[in-house]
Amino acid sequence: MLLAANSARAQFSDKELLAFDNEPPVIAELLQRAVLLERNERLDDGDWQAAKLYCQASRYGSAEAYFRLGILYAVGKGVPANRDLAAALFAAASMQGHYESQKMLETVELVYVDMPACVTSAVDPEKSMQSRPANIDSLIANLPENKRWILSLVDTIATWYKVDPKLVLSIIAVESNFKIAAKSNKSAHGLMQLIPSTADRFNVKNAFDASQNIKGGVAYLRWLLAYFKGDVNLAVAAYNAGEGAVTKYKGIPPYAETKSYVQKVRARYPHATHPFDEKIAVSSPMFKRQ
Repeated sequence: MLLAANSARAQFSDKELLAFDNEPPVIAELLQRAVLLERNERLDDGDWQAAKLYCQASRYGSAEAYFRLGILYAVGKGVPANRDLAAALFAAASMQGHYESQKMLETVELVYVDMPACVTSAVDPEKSMQSRPANIDSLIANLPENKRWILSLVDTIATWYKVDPKLVLSIIAVESNFKIAAKSNKSAHGLMQLIPSTADRFNVKNAFDASQNIKGGVAYLRWLLAYFKGDVNLAVAAYNAGEGAVTKYKGIPPYAETKSYVQKVRARYPHATHPFDEKIAVSSPMFKRQ
């Protein structure tokens, strides 16, 4: 039991644990479940399910729940974007001395409106038309503190390789959800899920080392962007299925996994084209005139 409890707590940052520990057990459990739902990329409505739990915790008067529900309304995750409701929630939390809510009130105009219906009565919150996936800017803004160091590492490496850091982060979000020790059943390892052949190809000795993994993944992505002449759809599809499959089918391969993968990455990264260096690779044969 103790090991299980320690394992569960290891999923949260020290700051999050401090906030949870300041709440009664019933509220702390609701908050922990909600945070994990927000982070679960496999759930199409994870943000909305989290909002339901935040609403429930808010009905107990939890300042932390007010704050977290306010964030969802502020950015439109799971629930429709509504800055007035967000401000009302931040104000309620601020009255209890919640520091982050006080800071948020500096960025939004406070309009006196009623609290969300799900806070004042036991009803479900309204569901946004498309609660998943959050775009990369929203994901970056809500990345847990214990993973935020990855942002600066990606920015440094991607900038060096002249690849948009937001494209790299979008791929990391889909590949591993920012888990350094991620390992797939196809032996793909680390943040950017490098398979052994790709790791060897780009001189990655330890795929579980974050810096090496990102360097290898970004180097491969840069090569793919050159090979497919800056076409993001094709480069992303090739990152999943291999450049050979994309060239063979002269487009995104008809694999359910790859089509879903491209859709998820592009939902986070909306740009269809990316600058490329034609000196990095000779373009794919699919671009040759017939």
